Amino acid sequence: MLPITALACGIATNVAAAPLPVPLVDAPLAQSASVPVTLTIAGGCFWGIQAVFQHTKGVLKAISGYAGGEANTAHYDIVSSGMTGHAEAVQITYDPAQITPGQLLKVFFAVAHDPTELNRQGPDHGTQYRSAIFFSNDEQKKIAESYIDQLNKAAIYPKPIATKLEPLKAFYAAEDYHQDYARLHPDNGYIVVNDLPKVEALKNNLPDLFVNK
Repeated sequence: MLPITALACGIATNVAAAPLPVPLVDAPLAQSASVPVTLTIAGGCFWGIQAVFQHTKGVLKAISGYAGGEANTAHYDIVSSGMTGHAEAVQITYDPAQITPGQLLKVFFAVAHDPTELNRQGPDHGTQYRSAIFFSNDEQKKIAESYIDQLNKAAIYPKPIATKLEPLKAFYAAEDYHQDYARLHPDNGYIVVNDLPKVEALKNNLPDLFVNK
């Protein structure tokens, strides 16, 4: 991540040509209250991704952290080298009776980041900013693979989706000062320019999935 004074955590620049469709393959909503489920994703700086999903219907919590590397390198100063295998990631815990994994992926692809960029979001570049879905079971992998294929076939974006699917080995929560950063620093120029527009896009473009927390 660039210094606070720089414009890191870039907002998506490769805008979809049309509203994203409903995923053809998805899990059904649970019929009653059930055990919360987690989904781990990465798409650039975790501040903005966390902020978007903290305003998403059915999300119980969203935690900034690291995925893809080992425990001993899950520290911001080391991850920033781009040499650890980690991505800045967000682990979403959600109520499957309120939202489906496919709907969460729709938010991820529609407003949370630019999925046509693999190792870059705005001015941030490096493998730690890669676009990835860290699946924890075969169902998550199947839903993600299907939706990426669906969006590519529909030519929703001017370039193919670059998001990679990776098995989730472990998720490590980031340092405390990274948690809830957008909520705690709403007037910071960095957040105003790069992250609040993502939340606003969720509110305007996917109002049925937006909650004002």
